Amino acid sequence: MKLPFLLTALLTAASLGFAADAKPKPATYLTEAEARAAGPDYDLQGEFAGDKLGAQVIALGNDTFRVVFHNDGLPGAGWDKSPKTEIEAKRDGDKVSFDKDGWKATLTKDSLTGEGGGAKFALKRAHRSSPTLGAKAPAGAIVLFDGSNADAWAGGHLDDLGRKLLASGSKTKQADFQNYTLHVEFLLPFKPLGRGQDRANSGVYMQDRYEVQVLDSFGLKGENNECGGIYSKTKPDVNMCFPPLVWQTYDIDFTAAKYDGDGKKNKNAVITVKHNGVVIHDKVEIAGPTGGGKKEDPTGGAIQLQGHGNPVFYQNVWIVTK
Repeated sequence: MKLPFLLTALLTAASLGFAADAKPKPATYLTEAEARAAGPDYDLQGEFAGDKLGAQVIALGNDTFRVVFHNDGLPGAGWDKSPKTEIEAKRDGDKVSFDKDGWKATLTKDSLTGEGGGAKFALKRAHRSSPTLGAKAPAGAIVLFDGSNADAWAGGHLDDLGRKLLASGSKTKQADFQNYTLHVEFLLPFKPLGRGQDRANSGVYMQDRYEVQVLDSFGLKGENNECGGIYSKTKPDVNMCFPPLVWQTYDIDFTAAKYDGDGKKNKNAVITVKHNGVVIHDKVEIAGPTGGGKKEDPTGGAIQLQGHGNPVFYQNVWIVTK
């Protein structure tokens, strides 16, 4: 008996390993206007702070939120690094009610109030900004991107929305950088249904060898494959990732690996990183290239702003060589 064409096509797709009902890609919002037009989730997520408590609220999509409570304040702004309390809940109208293990809280776009840890609390929305955001390039700096063009970047292109931002996915044409201070500002999209490495993934590579991860890791643990991590090698001392669609900064001091006269490495590369003005790596040695990085040798290398399938954007990029 001859099978109907549609059934034949479906069986063929299944035999080839294709899902007939493949899930659509998670929605990605590039501006606050887009995010707000999609619903109330964007305005509910974010940071909240009070006298003895800080909280980060993560939008997980499908009306679901996770609140992460930090004793004594937000990361980099008082948190004592003690264990965090995390609770998930569904949105009901313009509010979210959290209730778990003796913690109860009500979230609105302006406040987070409730009780937990033996005390009542009333947290107000916090809008943090990096103290180095907009930092001007000092005398003698090489300005790699100022919004006027992408001429310094191989494969570089500007944001399609006309915002004069540099899209991820390029590296500097100059490829001999050795020791330097680098300033980079980056913007992560809002992608509530994204998970793990599919939530605004990019990276800033030193010498095209060593990646400082760029990812929407807002409110997460702060692992070596999350924002601020030296990818797969060293996790940040504190997770300083701000919420998506908030400009963030890296200020990086980098010293290249050293080699003897025979070209044998005798000292690892060393890096210090400030994320949003807070030191997250202090003179950390990097034993070898991170994933995707080129092989180590005595030559210098480019600055790469990794393209990884997510629309991450950069501005105000400059470097001071030493």
